[in-house]
Amino acid sequence: MATALAELLRPLNILEAKGPQEMEIEKIEFDSRKAGPRSVFVAVRGTQTDGHRYIAQAVEAGSTAVVCEAIPEAVQPGIAYIRVANASEALGLMADVWHGHPSRQLKLVGVTGTNGKTTTVTLLYDLFSALGYKAGLLSTVRNKIGAAELAATHTTPDALSIHGLLREMVDTGCDFAFMEVSSHAAHQRRIAGLHFAGGVFTNITHDHLDYHKTFKAYIEAKKMFFDILPATAFALVNLDDKRGGVMLQNTKAGRYTFSLREMADFRARLLGNNMAGLHLMIDGQEVYSRLMGEFNAYNLLAVYGVACLLGQDPVEALTAASQLKAAEGRFDYVSPPGASKIGIVDYAHTPDALEKVLQTIAGFLEPGSRVITVVGCGGDRDKAKRPVMAEVACRLSQQVVLTSDNPRTEDPEQILKEMQAGVPGLAAHMVLSIVNRKEAIRTAVALAQPGDVILVAGKGHEKYQEIGQERLPFDDKAVLAEALEQQP
Repeated sequence: MATALAELLRPLNILEAKGPQEMEIEKIEFDSRKAGPRSVFVAVRGTQTDGHRYIAQAVEAGSTAVVCEAIPEAVQPGIAYIRVANASEALGLMADVWHGHPSRQLKLVGVTGTNGKTTTVTLLYDLFSALGYKAGLLSTVRNKIGAAELAATHTTPDALSIHGLLREMVDTGCDFAFMEVSSHAAHQRRIAGLHFAGGVFTNITHDHLDYHKTFKAYIEAKKMFFDILPATAFALVNLDDKRGGVMLQNTKAGRYTFSLREMADFRARLLGNNMAGLHLMIDGQEVYSRLMGEFNAYNLLAVYGVACLLGQDPVEALTAASQLKAAEGRFDYVSPPGASKIGIVDYAHTPDALEKVLQTIAGFLEPGSRVITVVGCGGDRDKAKRPVMAEVACRLSQQVVLTSDNPRTEDPEQILKEMQAGVPGLAAHMVLSIVNRKEAIRTAVALAQPGDVILVAGKGHEKYQEIGQERLPFDDKAVLAEALEQQP
């Protein structure tokens, strides 16, 4: 497939152009190692490296056009150089043209927030599938095109991948697509060129400050998503989060709210919340769900709101919603046959998420039973939350085992020391620090008595552990299940 360069450049705000502009392009690429004959190379400035350093390499590999933020001093004859203000944004706009504007050919809904993104998009995918539609899913856990499943490696893939996946969804007959929109993706313009039918805001708490530096910048990154929504879209926000109203400021989209506590467009009352699941009153209808915890009441309400805003029958949507299951690694029960202890694996990797999960467990706990929490913090990430995570775990558990999460290039012992700074003095006796995550989980199970709950938090669905530069196989759920079988 070849496309005229002029066609690809049409949506861009070009600041400067050098060299021939009339040519056919057979490939768009932002990785110089993948550049080839008659390709256009987009020099994206990333967090690890700058694509401008590899322009010459891309040209040598056959690229006949370069889109960049700074044209090199030494330009090659016969090569088109196009200067733009933001190459990342240009990549998304060009990818949209290249793939034939796929996001305009289905209903694309993006979900953003600190917690609940994966669960919400997964529930939306499952709900619309249950309603008889073919849907697509872009999430941290998995990407799906109809029933076909693809591996997922980032919350929001690169712009080329997103538009390519959406093209596949359209070509295979998908009517809807649901995707997580991370603050990184919004800030890095990885959602450029996408036409959203709607956007959802779940909540916001301190996270990713290693990248955004300040909480204000983090909020602004989330808000960028709502700022780009078109007037034809809807913006649905959690009114019980004080930043929900902020997300609606300046958006062109139709404004809608959901709440468990305030008057809102979509409102629910929590009538019951126990081991059997949730009992809700939504729009005058009683709804029973197998999902547990108040946080899942918010997720379900958001999903119901989206369904209504996308034209679905409210009663049918609620009926289908009552059958939904949680996403993998989200309040995931692990209780092998014969086990007298309850294991739970959850992705909670922020103080707020950990607190919500532990509060939910506390509401289910039988008299005399205890909660033993295994938790760590990732390396090369927001350090400010490390002592806070430990404090939350100590406050809401009866025993805590601090351990490695994904230490990456940091010393895991040092990460644990920074977590230990948040352990209250009176709680020191109830805290163990075990660097080896497998040993930490086994120890927690060994410490548990019949009826106790062991929460393994932080990694959820992940099937690996990042240590140094390596990504090694590791599955919290499998390790916890094995320990429970050996020490039932």
